[in-house]
Amino acid sequence: MKIDVKNWENEVVGSVELPENVFAHEANSHLVWEVVRAYLASRRRGTHHAKDRSEVTGTRAKPWKQKHTGRARAGSRQSPLWRSGGTVHGPKPRSYVQKVNKKARRAALRGVLSQRLAEGRLVVLESMNLDEPKTKEFMKRLDSLGVTGEKVLLVDGLENLNLHLASRNRPELTMLDATSLNTYEVLNHRWIIATEPAVRSLAEVLS
Repeated sequence: MKIDVKNWENEVVGSVELPENVFAHEANSHLVWEVVRAYLASRRRGTHHAKDRSEVTGTRAKPWKQKHTGRARAGSRQSPLWRSGGTVHGPKPRSYVQKVNKKARRAALRGVLSQRLAEGRLVVLESMNLDEPKTKEFMKRLDSLGVTGEKVLLVDGLENLNLHLASRNRPELTMLDATSLNTYEVLNHRWIIATEPAVRSLAEVLS
């Protein structure tokens, strides 16, 4: 299958051959859900920590004698029953990483990329080089492509510093390298704009 290659003026300047096993792959919704869930879980820092009774500040002395006071028995001011006492079964630092097989991740990515292509929301440009890192000029170029007003994922090499600088202060724009593309980012953006070398790299990795 072929897709048109355009320039910044939205003019067709060529075409690129895309493998059908990558860009015509049926999406498995449950597999996509598993991959996205694992990706979001891996982004959690897991540094939460609640102090238990051995960690809270306070004296270890028995507050009052055991019997004949008319009050309930108490052995420590760090008891969870007391104000400022420790927490029972509170959160502790842990890793939220979930294992997903490499084949599953690639299959999910093939599915969502094929979905974006079928929707006509995958744009391939011959190049995304900019003369200057100017956000205003860059947004005008996106206007000519008809993708402004929605979340756009830009896929190009990280060496394209001008593109990174021009897009980083726009919350609806995200720039990624082809090797860093993942299922969540594809689903989280309505449009994908990629350079021809990036698309060829994706096809090679996902084939």
